[in-house]
Amino acid sequence: MPSYLSSSHLIRYAVGYVFIVSAIMKLFVADLTSAFASYGLPYPDVVVLIVGITELICGVLIASNYYVRKAALPLLVIMAVALLLTKVPLLHNGLFQFAFEARLDIVMLILLYILWKR
Repeated sequence: MPSYLSSSHLIRYAVGYVFIVSAIMKLFVADLTSAFASYGLPYPDVVVLIVGITELICGVLIASNYYVRKAALPLLVIMAVALLLTKVPLLHNGLFQFAFEARLDIVMLILLYILWKR
């Protein structure tokens, strides 16, 4: 297998892809200010901008193998907060509903943790 297709590279490419696409949505495509406001966040327009820029920069760093460990940490925080704000409230609908809705968040947390620990 070519070295650029090792499991480590594939994890970095997948994580980078998810966060770059998420950042593009936040910064250029969708207006998520009202969604962020509904979670009770102060200054949601600023928070969307900060989260989007952080996701873009860190996603590019991870995909290009620069400062991977340092870039994974803010994304771990973003994912943990997103999970707490958007998915944990779904537990009142049942554990399986929560598990289904939170599946990408949980996978991304695990992959980011793997990248951070390397």
